[in-house]
Amino acid sequence: MSASAPATCWAISDGTAGNENQALALAAALGFEPRIVRLELAQPWAALAPRFTWRAQRAMRDRGGAPLEAPWPALAIGCGRRAALLTRLLRERSGGRSFTVQILDPRIDPAAFDVVVAPQHDAIDGPNVIRSIGALNRVGPAWLASGRARFASLGDLPAPRTAVLVGGSTRAQRLDPAYFDGLLERLGEWQRSDGGSFLVSISRRTPAAAIAQLDAALARFPGTFWSGAGENPYAGFLGWADRIVVTPDSVNMLSEAAATGEPVYTFAPNPIVGKLARLHGALYASGHLRRLDDHSHRPLPPPLAETSAIAELVRERWDARRGG
Repeated sequence: MSASAPATCWAISDGTAGNENQALALAAALGFEPRIVRLELAQPWAALAPRFTWRAQRAMRDRGGAPLEAPWPALAIGCGRRAALLTRLLRERSGGRSFTVQILDPRIDPAAFDVVVAPQHDAIDGPNVIRSIGALNRVGPAWLASGRARFASLGDLPAPRTAVLVGGSTRAQRLDPAYFDGLLERLGEWQRSDGGSFLVSISRRTPAAAIAQLDAALARFPGTFWSGAGENPYAGFLGWADRIVVTPDSVNMLSEAAATGEPVYTFAPNPIVGKLARLHGALYASGHLRRLDDHSHRPLPPPLAETSAIAELVRERWDARRGG
């Protein structure tokens, strides 16, 4: 690359929204419009990533069709275990010219990368590890304003507007019909007490039965229900929400909701376990998350705006590596 050529960036993931969005969020915060690499791996590399590197170049491809070959990017941002295989290899194949950033626990020594960005609940540490509370995201004043402008009609719905972000079952929390019965009972109490409207969004993991259950129960209240068809109004929902309810399973949705600066609630009738429990504990402690039956009037903390701060730390380390 010539001295005058602009620096390039690859944002690498397995194509799942949660991983891709984090890589793109960090790239944007660093000022890049990156090449998006949605990585596919053959077996056994997929199962063993990122540990197994023997002949790995032949086992990977970009679903977009572009070759995974030189010229290598100046900055490589990977998110997720499978992406970590390519992020790791780029450091070697570029002769150290690619600055490699891996988001989330790579499950190998962090020293295989220039920087690892990992949430506190991943419980990894090292001299090149930058720790966050939640997931990186693009939620901020400009993003929220854009969402309000793009979905301006949502502003006509009666306030308070309650965004309800629904995921699906995980090992840490089961979201079954009984769970949604309990959630809907509490949302109904809110509506009877405060009036207002609901802005409901489901995810790819939400079971069809739960979608039907939510749609039927909330149809009697003002609002709108996005069930996966047509343009996703998620940015508009967060932009217009006066408060946000998030099912407890999604690190990304909890983090994005906490970045809005609005009150965020969750309903978790059963104890949360594992790494997710540590995230919930951190968000409760910081005031960015409340239980659905919390009727206190504690002051709100500032929005959980981690991405820009982490981008500056990455930039400092990249500049130090380049001697800039």
